[in-house]
This record gives sequence, C-alpha cells and structure tokens, in this order.
Amino acid sequence: MRILKRLDEGVRIRVGSDDDLWALSHVCRRGACLGMLGHRRDQTTGTQEGSRAKSAERKPMWIVISIEGNEFQPFSDALRVSGIITEARIDSGSHHTHSLKHSAEMEISRPGGLDAADMRLLKEAVAAGQRPRVVLCVVEADEVMIFEVASHGLRQVSQFTMRGGGKREKGSTAKRRAFLTGAAKETAMLLRTDAPTVICGPGLSREAFEKHLREAGTESRLLNIPTSIGGRAAANEVLGEGLAGDVLEAYAVARQTRLIEDGLRRIATSGAVAYGAADIRDAAEQGAVETLVIDAALLRSDPADPGTATGAAGAAVEEMDWSAVEAAVLTAGGSVEQASMEHDAGAQLAGFGGALALLRWRGD
Repeated sequence: MRILKRLDEGVRIRVGSDDDLWALSHVCRRGACLGMLGHRRDQTTGTQEGSRAKSAERKPMWIVISIEGNEFQPFSDALRVSGIITEARIDSGSHHTHSLKHSAEMEISRPGGLDAADMRLLKEAVAAGQRPRVVLCVVEADEVMIFEVASHGLRQVSQFTMRGGGKREKGSTAKRRAFLTGAAKETAMLLRTDAPTVICGPGLSREAFEKHLREAGTESRLLNIPTSIGGRAAANEVLGEGLAGDVLEAYAVARQTRLIEDGLRRIATSGAVAYGAADIRDAAEQGAVETLVIDAALLRSDPADPGTATGAAGAAVEEMDWSAVEAAVLTAGGSVEQASMEHDAGAQLAGFGGALALLRWRGD
C-alpha cells in the first residue's frame, strides 16, 4: 500500500497487494466515506425513456459513497464496499458498491478525520508492503505443505501428499525420495528469488527437501528449522516460538502469535495477564497494561450502535467502549496490537473474548 496524499479528513491511497485489503476492510466501515473511480449506467443514453435498459451506456466517473458496510473474504483478491452515493455526476442518493482490488486508487475519509487506530493500521500496511513475502514449507516424509505468510494470517499455497510407500512396503525409501524430489521441483517454481523460505518439520526429511530445492535451482534464502510436530501446527510453532529469528520478526502474524502465546502461558501460570472486558478495562485505568492484543474488529465496535458489534466478544461488545480502553493503554505508555482472527492464534484469542492484556505487574 502507498499513501499518496494526506487530505483534510483522510488519505488518498493505492492498493499495493491483496494483503492490503484486510486492513482496508476494517478502515472502510460505517460512517466513513470512500471515493474512487467507478461506473454507472446513464439512463439518458438508454433506449427506454426514464429507464435503465441494459443498453444504457456505462460511464466512468469519480464516485464518493457514505459507507454502510463491506464484504471481505480472507485471502481473496477483492473487497466490496457498499453505501449511498454522496458525490457523482449522476445518481446521487442511490446505492453503489465499489470493488477494491490490486492497484486501485481511492480516497478514504471520515468527518473529523480518520481514527488514530485506522491510521496505525494503514501505516502498518504500508510497512508490510515493503517487505518480501516469506514462504513456510512444512516437510514430513510423506507430506509437504506450503504456506505464505500474509499480513493477517497463513495462506496455504499448495500441498503435496505421497500415495503409498509405507515403511514396510518394498521400495518405500525410493518412493519417499522420489516424492520429496518432485515436491521440491514444484515448490521451486512457486518461489520468488526475493522470498525468504523457512523449511521446518520433524525428522530429517526437511534436510533432503532443502537439498532438492537447491538442485532445482532456487536462489531464495533458505532457513532450515526443526520442530517438534508436523502439519500446520509446525508452522504455528515457528511463529509462536520465534524460531525463524529476524526472518519473521517484523511480520504482524508472527508478532501477534508470539503475544497471544505469551498471554496463554501467563494465564496457565497465573501470571501478569488480564482477560475479560471488565478486568482489562480496570487494568488499563490503573496503567498496568503493557500490551493490549485485541481483535481489530472489536476495537472498532461502537457500544452505542449494536449493528457494529461484529468483534469476537459478541454481546460484550455492546457494553464496552474499547476505544476508551485503547486510549487509556496508550496514555500510560502501553502498546496496542490490532490482531487478525484469520490465523490459529487469533482463533484462540477469540475464545477469550477477542482481547488479552499483558500486564506490567500481576494483579491481586
């Protein structure tokens, strides 16, 4: 994402990748305005007077809508934002839907200016767009899973599974070797030279897979990491334990996973952590919160408008002004992590109401 221009009450931006759409799905919500190039049928050009026949000409124009809602499917390539037209050459007051895709240019604004949380999310998207995408390969003797580290989760790119070749089957060693060789060749074609690649998994199959990747001609930076388990859980172990070092350190999904895993460990040991709306609010008011990890949608819920209560906390959303909690945390020198629910650690966060507070000291 690129911020092209600061406006009086918003920003003009250009979408740089599909990952930017997750951030925009939270910024483009009810109460904001979105302006971008769109098309409307001009009824004056139709064959039926006063009608909108399909033969009417679709004219390009700049269309500004007052947003009423949006539709976004994680890891998809389009975000649909709907609302009422407030500015256009024709059809003012009509419903319209903008489709936000890669390279789209738009202006987002809100009366009084965008919220500080929205601006932080946009700036994080800008920073994320400047980093190369990291590929995670989970390798076992009979299965290879390929993930791409997105800004808000793990996107599974491909999966290779060996058919037959059990340990007791004659020639199984040769079959496993052929399987890993073939999987490595297919994977090498998916990798970009600027994409660091983390190879992980239990056992020694990952060593053979790295060798086959090199032989297949990949020039990507490779990092080989042992894990205690295989499958998707191995990828989560790499993220949660920080096993990849500086390769994944700056990525939001890795940071969020580490923070949530830290919070869960503190809960298990009665450590310095708070969960539940009331306890987090009290800790924030006391200046005890070091880091608040919160569902990005929950942070934007409006306690005065049940229609915005779309966060993980359900009914509790209507009773808590999370923006006030955020302000208290920041005023006391703490930090706020706007988390995605589209990765496994995010699902665990949802189980605790969508928010965890890592504290500076343990409460009574």
